[in-house]
Amino acid sequence: MTGAHPLDNPVYAALTGPHAHLAESVGRAVRYQPDVSPFAGLPDQPSAADWADLARLAGAGSTVTLSGGHVVPPEGWDVVLRLDGVQFVATRVDYRVDEEAEPLGADDVPEILDLVERTQPGPFRKRTIEFGGYLGIRRGGRLVAMAGTRVHPPGWAEISAVCTDGAYRGQGLAGRLVRAVAASIRADGQTAFLHSAADNASAVRLYTSLGFELRCETPFLVLRVPSDAVDSTEVGAR
Repeated sequence: MTGAHPLDNPVYAALTGPHAHLAESVGRAVRYQPDVSPFAGLPDQPSAADWADLARLAGAGSTVTLSGGHVVPPEGWDVVLRLDGVQFVATRVDYRVDEEAEPLGADDVPEILDLVERTQPGPFRKRTIEFGGYLGIRRGGRLVAMAGTRVHPPGWAEISAVCTDGAYRGQGLAGRLVRAVAASIRADGQTAFLHSAADNASAVRLYTSLGFELRCETPFLVLRVPSDAVDSTEVGAR
């Protein structure tokens, strides 16, 4: 069971809800299928058994990505990376469909991965496109900006992978795409939210100017599973 609000523990809420078809699990530990996303989830107050199940799910010596203030890794789990993040929710967004923004699908993944490599908006894997809702803008036939969705807790959809080629920044493409993706989310009867690194001042300014309101601070942790953890022999799809 998740906490009082789905956004308090959004990955777990998504993987045990709308994204269960993309999940793998051992006990109460869940993660996205590895070629979809590196994110994993645990209950709000994970027990030692839950952490042991996550170790079995991920495998000894591997890494997992977790988010949320509830994440306090036990002894033996090394913090490979900590990113202090902020979470925003759409409250005053000027929702706009953008005629130039075109839907992106599986056939566009090579171009998407090339843009991701150039802009580094965060993890994007071969099947991340299955989250859906991706829109892109092209210049001269080349993909130069995009945004899409990621985590889907019940009633909510996260806007993610917002990026623009360096040669085309300053033209308002990111803002247009965020509004367009948010409009699609609202049309589906959900509310948009998103995350940013807390020290990414330009992103924070952009999202605030677009009508997103700061909800909370939230850490993102990349953890290494203890090398002596027992590998899972029963990883189940949900």
